[in-house]
Amino acid sequence: MSKRIVLITAMAAVLIFAAAPMLFAAGDEIVVGHPATLSGTHAKAGEQAVGGVKAAVDWVNNTRGGVMVGGKKMMIAYKVYDCESKKEAVTSLLERLITTDKVNFTYAPYSSGLTLAGAPVAEKYGVIYMDHGGASDNIFNQGFEYIVQTIGPGTSYHAGTLEMVKKIDPAAKKVALAYEDSEFARSVMDGAEAKAKELGFDVVFKRTYPAKVTDLTPLLSDLKAAGADIVIGGGHFQDGQLMNKQMADLDINPKLLSLIAAATLPAFGEALGELAEGVTGPSHWEYGVTYSAEGAKKLGSTWIGPSQDEYVALFKKALGKDLLPDYHAAEASAALLSLVLAIEKADTLDSDKVRAALGDLTFMSFYGGWDIDDTGKQVGHSMVDVQWQKGERVIIWPEAAQTGAPQYPKRKF
Repeated sequence: MSKRIVLITAMAAVLIFAAAPMLFAAGDEIVVGHPATLSGTHAKAGEQAVGGVKAAVDWVNNTRGGVMVGGKKMMIAYKVYDCESKKEAVTSLLERLITTDKVNFTYAPYSSGLTLAGAPVAEKYGVIYMDHGGASDNIFNQGFEYIVQTIGPGTSYHAGTLEMVKKIDPAAKKVALAYEDSEFARSVMDGAEAKAKELGFDVVFKRTYPAKVTDLTPLLSDLKAAGADIVIGGGHFQDGQLMNKQMADLDINPKLLSLIAAATLPAFGEALGELAEGVTGPSHWEYGVTYSAEGAKKLGSTWIGPSQDEYVALFKKALGKDLLPDYHAAEASAALLSLVLAIEKADTLDSDKVRAALGDLTFMSFYGGWDIDDTGKQVGHSMVDVQWQKGERVIIWPEAAQTGAPQYPKRKF
């Protein structure tokens, strides 16, 4: 059976995606609603996320045959609006999805700030709110009961990066922290600072910069004077791209530059070309990881498909172009897979019972492990670090997941 996917902007309906007419009654649908970031600041990550959800819906409906509930197979319908990366649109669209469109479950938009903005709405109506792109630990300190995270918590993002440097270059001591002043990035900075001190690094520079910043020269000039061996920071795509370019302009050449979110997007390499060479970033998933049904079996874990190669093909089909998925897509897909398993475990579409099932659920997919704590925070997924090498993203850490050796120190601009 095929699925219906509707894309409507926050202002008006502009486009409908439809594979083929539904072959089942409306009552046989499980409707998932999503105020996605298809335009505005987070459009790049939003495109990846929506492609990831569409790919997972395709696999569940057309390969797996649907979701077994109450002794019958139900298909998933995906209803997505464009929140334009605006908090006020997130809240109004969630209200619309829940009260007018009568969706069964909801997705959060990309980014911690937007995810947090929508959480009270889902809480108000008692509807599950799948967090695929909000990594801030602070989201889970608010007492929300219906939010469930698939992306890992922000405090863990640069832990692996620092562990890698400690192992391959014990002489490196000075670390500079330069992050966007956003919910997500502040969480990453807090975790990075704690990890750096734990490993014996000296934090010689620590500063945030405004969201939508257009000039980082003053901050970077002070950072250069600090003489750091390692520079870690970032926030999202635009500021990460700006930081990388202006560091080159100012001849700032640390042994390692690691940027969150931006460096893992294919658009980063496309935009910066040779300037991206050697830049690293923490990622929740990269093409080339080796998670499989066989691996899950060895660990005694539940496995749910698709395989990595199946997934990549479905993602390209969903977007209608030859673009590889990145972790923003993969985590959005894994969120849907977790929802499918929880619905079947609960054998109902009741939000409270499905939420309880999500709390008891552990599994492995092409994305890796999945498990949440009592607050809904993701605790079962491990990250990898990637590096741009000759126009491609290479997995350089941990060693067990490597698809290539680290380029260290990174090439000078």
